Amino acid sequence: MSVELPFAPVDAIIRRHAGSLRVSSEATEELARRIQRQGARLASEAADRATDDDRKTLRVADFDGDGSTDSELPIAPVDRIARLDIDERYRVSMDARVALAGILERYAGRVASAAAVLARHADRRTITLADVEAYFELEPYYPTEEAS
Repeated sequence: MSVELPFAPVDAIIRRHAGSLRVSSEATEELARRIQRQGARLASEAADRATDDDRKTLRVADFDGDGSTDSELPIAPVDRIARLDIDERYRVSMDARVALAGILERYAGRVASAAAVLARHADRRTITLADVEAYFELEPYYPTEEAS
């Protein structure tokens, strides 16, 4: 699976949460990959909800979002991510794309914040791939509000 999301906005999200820490390109690439998987999974779940309602257009409500965001993630790649695992007969409304971008940016922010904590705990000045991977190993033990 190729990564649809450009690395620059993902890097900006990590740096926003990193403080004075540096960020490795491998950490940025892995987070972009994880964002893409999460976005495809959320879109697939949204398509299931739309199907249950006998619709072919995914709406904001299908993503459990409010539609408000000021996301750094560009909408066009988020749209392509949303379509990775859903049938081509589905449409994704613009509001749903924007909502998904906001959801994915909050997701990336949680990961970036945790990775920064892990890097500091390891007494390093750089967030590495290992920090991002460690977050995902620990995530099942610390469910988010959205997962609850």
